[in-house]
Amino acid sequence: KKMLVKSLLLSTIVASLVYFYLALPDVSLLKNRNPRTSALMELRDQENREKKLPVSRQQIWVPYGRISDHLKKAVLLSEDASFFSHNGVDLGELKEAFKRDLKTFSFKRGGSTITMQLAKNLYLNPAKNPLRKIKEIIIAWQLEQTLSKTRIFEIYLNIVEWGRNIYGAEAGSRHYFGKSAANLTPLEAATLVALLPSPRTAREQSILQRRNLSLARLAKVGHISEEEYHRIKQIPLFHKAKDAPQLLQD
Repeated sequence: KKMLVKSLLLSTIVASLVYFYLALPDVSLLKNRNPRTSALMELRDQENREKKLPVSRQQIWVPYGRISDHLKKAVLLSEDASFFSHNGVDLGELKEAFKRDLKTFSFKRGGSTITMQLAKNLYLNPAKNPLRKIKEIIIAWQLEQTLSKTRIFEIYLNIVEWGRNIYGAEAGSRHYFGKSAANLTPLEAATLVALLPSPRTAREQSILQRRNLSLARLAKVGHISEEEYHRIKQIPLFHKAKDAPQLLQD
């Protein structure tokens, strides 16, 4: 009987692993095809339908070369400074995040690389549980094995959420600053980065604090001068976007 139980248990585990693997997305499609939607976009659309709100996305795909280097640098410094050197998972950061999660019995944003964030946004629901995290890590590894770093970053910058129904750098740039993502200044780039942690609910004071932190990081690595940092951090938030504060209200 023990042998039979062990055999059934082993078969169940193998079958579960096979099902788990077969259920993973085919990320090779992203080599030559831009994703038209994402799991996060579909979720937001469903939330809008349930609240009887308009289902309308703002998204304009632009190639990697038409996104400001200021924005790319600010995103990297804020979200994943070692993006171009790791293999999709920052084990050191993930370990620290796991320790924090054990203390608080939660599964927070911490420890997620840009590749992991892309995996989650494209394919997974936002449920904070260990199984989803495992899927996120596996898909991130697949993305890294299949796509170039530049392609991963390009997709991320084009689908990441930047406000209610606003996805991607180009739509975000046009909405908040009335210009293309190619022409963003360091100040504007830092402002967009400040929205990433809570793009739909953040308040002006927290955005301002994160914006100035992003500017400080840009200055620390020499992307902008100390003089420029001290000058532009005094500029009011959303000085070119009159309607931005309304967007950020619940």
